[in-house]
Amino acid sequence: MATTNTLSDAAIRKAKPSDKPRKLSDGGGLYLELQPNGGKWWRLKYRIGGKEKRIGLGTYPEVTLADARKRRDEARALVAAGTDPSEARKAGKAEQQRQQHTEALIAAGEALPGTFEAVALEWLEKVHTPAVSTGYAKRSSKQLEDDVFPRLGRLPIGAITAPMLLEVLRRVEARGAVYSAHRVKQTCGLVFRYAIATGHAERDPVPDLRGALAAPVGKHYPAITDPVRVGELLRAFDAYTGQPGTRIALKLAALVFQRPGNVIAMRWDDLDLDAATWSIPSENMKRLKVEKVNGAAHVVPLARQSVALLRELQPLTGSGPYCFPGLRSRDRHISNVTLNRRSAGPPVRGAAARVAAADGIRPLLLPWSALAGPPHQQRDPERGDASAWVQRRGDDRPRLPRPGPHRHRREPARGRSRVDRSPACTLEERAARVHL
Repeated sequence: MATTNTLSDAAIRKAKPSDKPRKLSDGGGLYLELQPNGGKWWRLKYRIGGKEKRIGLGTYPEVTLADARKRRDEARALVAAGTDPSEARKAGKAEQQRQQHTEALIAAGEALPGTFEAVALEWLEKVHTPAVSTGYAKRSSKQLEDDVFPRLGRLPIGAITAPMLLEVLRRVEARGAVYSAHRVKQTCGLVFRYAIATGHAERDPVPDLRGALAAPVGKHYPAITDPVRVGELLRAFDAYTGQPGTRIALKLAALVFQRPGNVIAMRWDDLDLDAATWSIPSENMKRLKVEKVNGAAHVVPLARQSVALLRELQPLTGSGPYCFPGLRSRDRHISNVTLNRRSAGPPVRGAAARVAAADGIRPLLLPWSALAGPPHQQRDPERGDASAWVQRRGDDRPRLPRPGPHRHRREPARGRSRVDRSPACTLEERAARVHL
C-alpha cells in the first residue's frame, strides 16, 4: 500500500525554491509544487479511464496541509466512483455561475431561465419578430405582457397546465374581449411549441382548451351590392368639394381595387403613366416579412380614367414623393382617417365608413365589376352557371374570383368609371348601360 501523509508543515515552511520547479510528495497522488518565484501549489495526480490527469487544489498557505489532504481524499473518492474530479469541478463552477445569474435576475426583476416569460421573450426575439410584420410582432408582445406574463410569466413553462392557462384566458374573456382571448391562446400555443422544440417543455396544453372559450361573435359589414347605393357612393365622391388630392384619392380607390393603405401611400416613383402601370413595392404589400423582402412588386394596371386622374393630380403634388401628401408635411402621406371621414359623408355615411374602414372599396365593387365587364364575360345572375368572372353564392349574389393577370383587370376598371350613376334601376339594367 502506498505511503501517504509524508509531509509536515515544518518541512513545507523550510523548503526553499530553486531555479526549476520541484515537487514535495505527500503520497496518494498529492504533492506540493514549488515554483522558482516562491509560489507553492497543491497538485493531485490521478488516473481515470486509463489516462493520467492532474488537478490543482489551491496554494499554500491559503490551503493548509490538512485542507489539501481532505480535498485529495474527496477527489480520490470521486475517481473510485468513476467520476472525473476535473469535470465535477467544471460542473460545480457552472452551477455556481447559474445560481449567481439567477440571483442577479431576481434582483433586477427579470424573468428566470426556463420560465414562460423567458421562453416567450426568446421566441419573440429569435422566431416571431424576424418572420412577421412589425405591427404583428408588437401586438403579440403586448398580448403576452398584458395578459399572460403577470400570472404565468414566472412559472416554469413545463409546469403550466391547461387549467392554469384557461384561468388566464377567462380573465381576458371576462372583460368582453372574446376575440382577444382566442388570439392570446393562439400566441401561447406558438410559445409552447417553441418550448417543446428547445427542451423547456414536453407538451403543449393549448389543444386541451378546444371548446373551453366562448366563440367570438363578429359583426359583419357586407359589401354594397345594390347598384343604387353604389351609384350614391360614387356620386358622393364626385360631389366632394374639399382638397383636390382627397377627391382624386377617393375616385382612384374605386378604380384600382387596392387596399386603402396602398392607395394613400402611392408614390410618384412607383407610377409609369405612359405605360399605365402602378408598381407597389413588395415591402408595402400585406405579406409575410420574408415575402416582403424577397417578393416581387405588385403591378397594378391603370385604366385610362385612372391615368387621367393622376395626370390631373401631378401638377399639385408631383414635386414631392407622395401622390397624396399630408397638409403639414409633403414627406408624409395622408392617413386612412382622411379617406374614411370623407367617404362617410351624406348620403351614405354608415355604409361608406364601414367599407373604407374594413378593406376600402374592394369588397364594395367586386360583385359590381363582374357585371360591368365586357359583354362576352357578363352572365345573368339568375342563371346557375359560373364564368371566369362571376360565381354564384348561396344567396344568389354574384362574386368575383381572385383577380388574375393585369391584362384581364384593366377593362373592368374602365367599365366601373363609366357606370351610369343615375337613380335606381335593376342590376341587369345598370350593367347594360356600361359602355367600354
